[in-house]
Amino acid sequence: MTLKVHFKPTDIVQLADVKNASRSIRPYIHRTPVLTCQTLDRMVGHNLFFKCENLQKTGAFKFRGAVNAVSQLSEAELAKGVVTHSSGNHAAALARAAQIFGTEAHIVMPSSASTIKRKAVIEYGGRVIECEPNLESRLEYAERVQSETGATMIPPFNDVRIIAGQGTAALEFLQQVPNLDLMVAPIGGGGLISGTCVTTAATSLRCKVIGAEPEGADDAFRSKEALKLLPQTNPQTISDGLLTSMGKLTWPYVRDIVRQVVTVSDQETVSAMKLFLERTKVLIEPSSAVALAAVISPKLMNVGHDRNIGIIISGGNVDLDNLPW
Repeated sequence: MTLKVHFKPTDIVQLADVKNASRSIRPYIHRTPVLTCQTLDRMVGHNLFFKCENLQKTGAFKFRGAVNAVSQLSEAELAKGVVTHSSGNHAAALARAAQIFGTEAHIVMPSSASTIKRKAVIEYGGRVIECEPNLESRLEYAERVQSETGATMIPPFNDVRIIAGQGTAALEFLQQVPNLDLMVAPIGGGGLISGTCVTTAATSLRCKVIGAEPEGADDAFRSKEALKLLPQTNPQTISDGLLTSMGKLTWPYVRDIVRQVVTVSDQETVSAMKLFLERTKVLIEPSSAVALAAVISPKLMNVGHDRNIGIIISGGNVDLDNLPW
C-alpha cells in the first residue's frame, strides 16, 4: 500500500510554534547538556557534539512533546484524561506529563514492550492497557479507550503539538553549538526529525539534517528513495523506539528537508552503543546509538574533514538485564 500525501513542511509546523512550545515547557523540562569526546572525534575525523536527551526527564526527548501537548489542553479536556499508544518512551513521557497537570493517562502498550518502559509508565501513575504487538491492535485499543473515557488522544509523533515540542531539542542544541554543519537524529515515527528540520531550516544556513534508521525498519529510507510515503512492513530491529512508520505529517520533512537517510545494521548499532559507553561512560539505548552508527558509517555522504556534527542522543532507557551484548 502506498500512502499519498501532499503537505509542504511549512504547512504543518513553523519556527514560531517551536518557540512557543519552548516557552510553554521550560518550567517542566531539563535543558539537557551537550557532551563532547576527543577520542571519538579522532576516530571519526570530525568534531562531534552530543545533545544528551537521555538525561531529559523520563529519560528521552519524548517528554518535550508530551508536556507541550498536555499543557495546551483545556480544563474540561484535562478532566477526561489523555490516551495514547506507545511501546515505551512516549508512554512514560505522557504518563509523567499527565501527572504534572493532574489528569489521568491511559497508555496502550504492546505486549512486547520492554519491562523497564512499562514499569516507568506505572510509576508515573499511568494506566497500562496491553495489546498485541502490531500497529492495528495499538490503534484499535487506543480508539476504544478514547471512546469509553472521552480522553484526548495524544499521538506519539503525528501531531503538530508533538512535533513542535520535539523541535525544542534542536532549538537548544543550535543555541549551545551554533556552528554545526550537520545535525543527525534517529527516525522512527518522525516527530524528532520533523521538529529538528523545522528548527534547523529556519535558524541555520549552514546546518544540514541527516536521518538515521535501522536497516530492519527502513521506511524513511525507502520512502525517500521512492519519493512517496511507504509504510513500515514487518520491522525487525533491536532499536525498539524506531519500529513505527512515519506519519502523514512527519513524512514531508523527511521528503523535503532531510538531506540523507543513513541506514545501519543492528550490529553497527550495538557497536556504536558499546563504543559510546566505553569512551564517554554514558549508557544510551539502541535507538540513540543508531545516530552515532550513522555518523561512523561509510554510507554517510562525503562532508569533508573536521566538520562539526551534532548528534541528538534521543534516549537512555535501557533494560540492564537485557543488554544487547
